[in-house]
Amino acid sequence: MKRVKDMVAEANVVVDHLPAAEAMGLHGEDGVTFVDLRDPRELERDGMIPDAFHCPRGMLEFWIDPESPYAKPQFQTGNKMVFYCASGWRSALSAKAAQEMGLPNVTHINDGFGGWKKAGGPVGEKPQKRNV
Repeated sequence: MKRVKDMVAEANVVVDHLPAAEAMGLHGEDGVTFVDLRDPRELERDGMIPDAFHCPRGMLEFWIDPESPYAKPQFQTGNKMVFYCASGWRSALSAKAAQEMGLPNVTHINDGFGGWKKAGGPVGEKPQKRNV
């Protein structure tokens, strides 16, 4: 069996990544989109990077593909995409998948949202719970 930690390590060899302390310098820049890959419950509990676009990990490939009925325009902008999750594992695998799909200029925060908070990065209000 291939272990997830090996998959993350392999992804980090082929995708661009940076620590949260460096990613903070990209926050708010024109042409940069932060993409939060965490589960909605994590956002409700912990908040998120202000102005980040939320894309649940399970929808990423469907939202990237412009021919998918679920395609999202945020992935068609040509912006630099900065993926993040809680600790950098999901974002590493996501960045690799996005790169393999041909999405240009993708990076991920290798110490995740936890690293972002530890480095003193801004945290937005927790999203309001939606009634479904």
